[in-house]
Amino acid sequence: MTTQNRIVKISPSILSADFAKLGEEVEKLSQAGADYIHIDVTDGHFTPNITIGPQVIKSIKKYSSVPLDVHLMIENVEKHIDSFIDAGADMITFHHEAVRSSIELIRYIRSRGVTVGISIIPSTPVSEIEKLIGEVDLVLIMTVNPGYSGQKFLYTQLDKISEVKKIISDNKYNTGLSVDGGIDKKTAKLCIDAGATILVSGSYVFNTSYKNYKKNISELVS
Repeated sequence: MTTQNRIVKISPSILSADFAKLGEEVEKLSQAGADYIHIDVTDGHFTPNITIGPQVIKSIKKYSSVPLDVHLMIENVEKHIDSFIDAGADMITFHHEAVRSSIELIRYIRSRGVTVGISIIPSTPVSEIEKLIGEVDLVLIMTVNPGYSGQKFLYTQLDKISEVKKIISDNKYNTGLSVDGGIDKKTAKLCIDAGATILVSGSYVFNTSYKNYKKNISELVS
């Protein structure tokens, strides 16, 4: 199945990439069939670790032939949002738990011509964002606690994926449903069966035993 015809999209997380060759890694992912490039941005406050900022996004933009899917796991999102958009983010997903007014931020990001998503951590119930699901382009369900790559999938979150899918279907929303954390061949199928339309995967795609990104990406939707 070609990338264009795939119902489920794959967004490899470069948090698991070789940072010494980041541009090259992004280019390889684009050529290997990735639908998006997922960029995890953490600040050491909302999450325990610090990753990358707008300058890195700006630097790797030229290496990608697919949209940059920027996941902001940071506090003070409103203060920094413009710098990420100006750096070349095509899609921005922020955490409902980290902002003062999600609806205001959604509308602002849209006004800048960027695709917008909203995410919740495992401890946040879907009811917190139910009224916002029709306002965004995608909902991102975290199936690990945010911050580090290589964590184990939290099976308790499958019901949450199904719950969001039902809301989208019942209301006929044109909203994507993304899942991030512990995604491998086994958990990918469970997420797809629960209703996911976008899979974010880092460790599995960047499997260190062989650098066959095309094979790894294909396996997630096979």
